[in-house]
Amino acid sequence: MTASVSTKLLRLGVNIDHVATLRNARGGRSPDPVRAALLAQAAGADGITLHLREDRRHIRDADLPAVQAAVDIPINLELAATEEMGRIALAHRPQAVCIVPERREERTTEGGLEVAGDAARLTDFIAPLRAAGSRVSLFVAPDEDQIEAAARVGAQVVELHTGAYCEHIEAGDNAARDAELRRLFVGAALADELGLEVHAGHGLNYDNVGPIAAIPELVELNIGHFLIGEAVLTGLEHAIGEMRRLMDLARE
Repeated sequence: MTASVSTKLLRLGVNIDHVATLRNARGGRSPDPVRAALLAQAAGADGITLHLREDRRHIRDADLPAVQAAVDIPINLELAATEEMGRIALAHRPQAVCIVPERREERTTEGGLEVAGDAARLTDFIAPLRAAGSRVSLFVAPDEDQIEAAARVGAQVVELHTGAYCEHIEAGDNAARDAELRRLFVGAALADELGLEVHAGHGLNYDNVGPIAAIPELVELNIGHFLIGEAVLTGLEHAIGEMRRLMDLARE
């Protein structure tokens, strides 16, 4: 067991996918994801997250090596567990790989990965990534079965899906919000007991990040859409700085 200290500051991974979304809306090179990654690094991000989807709606293949060459902080490559994505990850060897579920028709990742029901395939997918030196994470709901399965298949990290918690807040359902927050606390404690590093993300913003950042076992938050949207209005440095302030405040 690697018990965490609740006062330890959280790492912040900044997902720059939606800079690429804006670029792709018009074609061309602007806004440049590499420039966004450099600005995020300068603003205090601890890592850069990129989701290379099968349909390439966000980041494209050339963006990954370009960002890798530009920044000095770790790259977290999100991807589906497919043969193509496995080849890409092994070719570029990012510091971290986060395996996520993916459906072509979804607007964004809609839920956690089904690990327990796909254990054999995921075990085979993870092994060469770890052998190549990438830290492997699985994006899962805070369910006991999925977290325990993540440990069995060889993941080093679980990223707990905070989307349901955020949706309950948007809906004004305080009872459901509190129940989901309890699930996240329990799930984080279980993952920590199993020797997994605990991350979290999806749907987090200034208003809802505090209770999540206060989960003592958490080591890292990954936040993208909100920060990029806020950056359109206030600038990326300000958006990241304010998120960092709120995360740190939750740990005091």
